[in-house]
Amino acid sequence: MKKRVLLVDDEEGIRTSLKMILEPTYEVICAADAHEGLDQFRREPPNLILLDVILPDSDGLTLLQTIRAEDPHIPVIMLTAMKTVKTAVDAMKMGAADYVTKPFDLEELRLIVAKALAAEDLEREVRRLRAQVVSRYAFHNLIGKSPSMQEIYSKIEQIADARTTVLITGESGTGKELVARALHYNSSRRDRPFIALNCAAIPETLIESELFGHEKGSFTDALARRAGQFELAHGGTLFLDEIGDLSLSTQAKLLRVLQEREFTRIGGSHPIRVDVRFIAATNKNVVELLRRKLFREDLYYRINVISLYLPPLRDRREDIPLLAKHFLAKRLEDEKQSPLDLSKDSLEALLKYHWPGNVRELENVLEQATVWCRGNTISPEHFPSTLRGGAQSDSLREETLSGRLPFEKAVQEFEKEIILDALRRTEYVQTRAADLLGISRRMLKYRMDSLGISRTEGHPPSDASEMVQ
Repeated sequence: MKKRVLLVDDEEGIRTSLKMILEPTYEVICAADAHEGLDQFRREPPNLILLDVILPDSDGLTLLQTIRAEDPHIPVIMLTAMKTVKTAVDAMKMGAADYVTKPFDLEELRLIVAKALAAEDLEREVRRLRAQVVSRYAFHNLIGKSPSMQEIYSKIEQIADARTTVLITGESGTGKELVARALHYNSSRRDRPFIALNCAAIPETLIESELFGHEKGSFTDALARRAGQFELAHGGTLFLDEIGDLSLSTQAKLLRVLQEREFTRIGGSHPIRVDVRFIAATNKNVVELLRRKLFREDLYYRINVISLYLPPLRDRREDIPLLAKHFLAKRLEDEKQSPLDLSKDSLEALLKYHWPGNVRELENVLEQATVWCRGNTISPEHFPSTLRGGAQSDSLREETLSGRLPFEKAVQEFEKEIILDALRRTEYVQTRAADLLGISRRMLKYRMDSLGISRTEGHPPSDASEMVQ
């Protein structure tokens, strides 16, 4: 389908020639004055407007203002004689995309029109993607009906639009970055960058360059100037995850930036001022880090203006069914698969499991289940053996207390479950599994033989040459 171009010019010759030039590629609609041009604009919204600066019943700037008020995104190219070029430049300050002087260079005109339409296509796609991101992190998309999570959502809503520094704490996998993004995309900074950096993933020798950038030649591998994360986040939000892993020297430099709102690149001599909303997160006990002198008190008080604690999934089990439904729907939408349901037993297994990896582990478990499931219902057999073992522990307890299972047999089954879990967690290396259990490797091997645990039980990796050594 051809894109529509609205041409507003009072000279019939120009309308005819431009229509002839552009029509092989575009659908061209003509108007002889501002009144007719505005009617055409409102009747059939075009993709681009060619607008003469001087019109018989008005001037192009007035019409440009009206169009911009009704549609701030449509590209408008001003048509002007040489003597009115300054007016055309003024029009660009008011939002025009470009201007062309009369008489026209036909190839230049075609190029300017094509370039303006391509730029608008790109901007429209950016707006669409940005709207999707904003929608994804809207409050109604944060999953959890538990009182603890409802309190978190209420706090996010209250502080989202503030510049206040926020410290998010909680175990790994509880969704700290999700909360940071919700704070950003529900604030007035939503159209500016959200920069996330995992401090634990950056070597100590590179972290300063990563945060503040460097000048060309400032160290051996500095082959070009590089902007740091603070600079890239200007006007938006900088999220530092695992801030508890920063060294004391880096903490001191970070503190100065938070206090002064300016920094200097490595090898630079001029300070750079930034407007950044700062959010930090850690899965460590910061109070313990302070006690051990591994975290600066002054930095802690600077970043802990507002504190949000995300509880582990095991402490809000009422959220598990909602999260499971959400992750299944998301996974199936991405893969364009038929809907899947959780069986009663599989939901019970999810509710009984202790979830050391929290929400992230739940999402991974359900992703695996959708791969293994060949029907319409996910059963416990589609879950990893570690998760099935969690449900098995509760089942053993119930069977023993009800008298259906002898106590000695229950003890053996439970011991077998613990040993298998230790082997899985250590990739089936017996020496490491024995250390995890606090026993010798000889004792572990003896118990494995006594309980009939084979080298292949629990589906260890086939290429793990050290799995039982």
